[in-house]
Amino acid sequence: MKYLVTLILFLASIISLQAQTEVCDGDLCVVQFNAAFNTANEVTWLNELTDCSQSTVDIMADPTLPAEYKIVVVPTILVLDNGEEVARFQANIMMTMEATREEVQESIDEIIMSKF
Repeated sequence: MKYLVTLILFLASIISLQAQTEVCDGDLCVVQFNAAFNTANEVTWLNELTDCSQSTVDIMADPTLPAEYKIVVVPTILVLDNGEEVARFQANIMMTMEATREEVQESIDEIIMSKF
């Protein structure tokens, strides 16, 4: 019985490692971290950004993400270059994003230009 419990715990840990959320799928990506309770304040213009990949992550789906990416308020938008954070845009106290699409796009454009 002890071996069965150990096996079950081992398999559960493997499954949880495989279930971790992939937040970035490209060299330059923009990730919106939000939560199910805050969908009313979701950034709707994320897919309008150019020259980068975009994704939205629900921090409630993977509880390791807030600590890993230092998310203290939702929504938070991170611009990642090869997995490294290069820009951060956070919501105000009312959990609404004050940064505009133009500001985030400007950040993306600066990163691209700095590579030349």
